[in-house]
Amino acid sequence: MDRRIVIIPTYNEKENIEAIVRKVFSLPVEFHILVIDDGSPDGTAGIVKGLQAEFPKQLHLLERSGKQGLGTAYLTGFRWSLDHGYDYVFEMDADFSHNPDDLLRLYAACAEEGADLAVGSRYCNGVSVVNWPIGRIIMSYYASAYVRGVLNMKVYDTTAGFVCYSRKVLETIDLDDVQMKGYGFQIEMKYTAYRLGFKIREVPIIFINRQLGTSKMSSGIFGEAFWGVIKLRFRKIKGRQ
Repeated sequence: MDRRIVIIPTYNEKENIEAIVRKVFSLPVEFHILVIDDGSPDGTAGIVKGLQAEFPKQLHLLERSGKQGLGTAYLTGFRWSLDHGYDYVFEMDADFSHNPDDLLRLYAACAEEGADLAVGSRYCNGVSVVNWPIGRIIMSYYASAYVRGVLNMKVYDTTAGFVCYSRKVLETIDLDDVQMKGYGFQIEMKYTAYRLGFKIREVPIIFINRQLGTSKMSSGIFGEAFWGVIKLRFRKIKGRQ
């Protein structure tokens, strides 16, 4: 039987974390959750610890000191998930911008429809974003177009953070060689999987901007992705043997 785990990085998500955990655990297919908290001063980790008493086998927590970056959080989670025998590993935000019900569709794309990597895509069917300022929509949409052009990769939502990886993808990618730490990390992981010959499928979703808590986006995140993509185009991509 497949084992599935959802990695949720957190920093100051006390308004959302309990609700997102309970929603994922209410789904008709069993998912486990790994919360990776970067020293949230608002007590997010404490809320998770309280929930672990209720869900001791499904809910896991890794605490790190300080904000170390989205990419490093996911890489830590990938290694932990492989070590603990999970077959499908998901990335998802804590703030309900990703609908937990769509975990089922991402899982089906891999487990039933032959994809190695499924992407919850905001842009494969036009633009499916709710409550974002128009400037941010334009920037995000054209950032993905820029990445497609530079990398010649037919993925419409290259910066998507709602993803399902099959175990063999994460076992093959050299996680120690992943270099980008912010949202560029999402691009690098997809491009590496693409270059290694894995089948990527985009699953259309509706992305809803967070209602509670504070966005973690910054101009530095976009700068890293812009220049990182150019470097990525000329890097040699190798998998682990």
